Amino acid sequence: MKKLYLNTGDFNTIFNDLADSFGGELTTNNNDYNLAIKSKWAKGKITGTHFEKEISYMHFDLTFHNEVSMSIESFQGAPIFFAYCEEGSLTHSFGANGDKKSLKKQQTGILNNTSTINSVLYFESFKRIQFSLIVMPLAVTLKEESFELISHLKKVFTNESGNYIYIGQQNPKITQKLKELNTIPQKGAVRSLLQRSIMSTILDLEIAQHSYNYATMIAPFMNLATKQIDELKRISNMNFSEVLFSIGLGRKSYFPRLIKERYHTINKHYSQNSLAKTA
Repeated sequence: MKKLYLNTGDFNTIFNDLADSFGGELTTNNNDYNLAIKSKWAKGKITGTHFEKEISYMHFDLTFHNEVSMSIESFQGAPIFFAYCEEGSLTHSFGANGDKKSLKKQQTGILNNTSTINSVLYFESFKRIQFSLIVMPLAVTLKEESFELISHLKKVFTNESGNYIYIGQQNPKITQKLKELNTIPQKGAVRSLLQRSIMSTILDLEIAQHSYNYATMIAPFMNLATKQIDELKRISNMNFSEVLFSIGLGRKSYFPRLIKERYHTINKHYSQNSLAKTA
């Protein structure tokens, strides 16, 4: 078994460490990272997108030539990791001697580690593994616009033990959003804004699935979506309808329908009339 130790740091450091560990070739373009790997250890690629002090995204498509364990030190700011397995499986434990839990195809894994114990990932040899990873940092100041959103995420996806983990069946709506995220045709600033918007929608869906007071907690996402829509309109030639459809908000009934599907009711604050006023 090949044992790796990943020092956490900024996004650039993480990708450089992965390149050193697997002998890959790393290329970057603005916020986008592409690590092509073809060595005695593994074959495939790792791609990623990072936004300063904001959400990050990584996609892994690898076949390891040996069994691999990867020990990852605790991240500064203790982010929440949302993992979505598309092919194969991987196993996680808190520490080398902790309980092992497997993430399989079409499953979601949500992880937060505020302790000093490392997270350890285990990969099988000669079996293709594909999974996406959304990383949401929790370290913000009171003045930052994402403060309210982060506060809600902490309430839902952290616990007192410092080792939170959830594994369950993947939400089909999230599966669709991940496909959209990986096939965005736009380039430059428009691409970046669309990426952030789709990832925010994915977090919105996770909140809906795991929270019992979703109507209250959705407000930060609505505020963030509104700012991103305004920015998209400002820097691109896309009309308002195209912007809405590009980030999954093309129908005014989207959020009320999401609430209804989850709770079999529609909150008055997010009724059709309310959305019509803000459209």
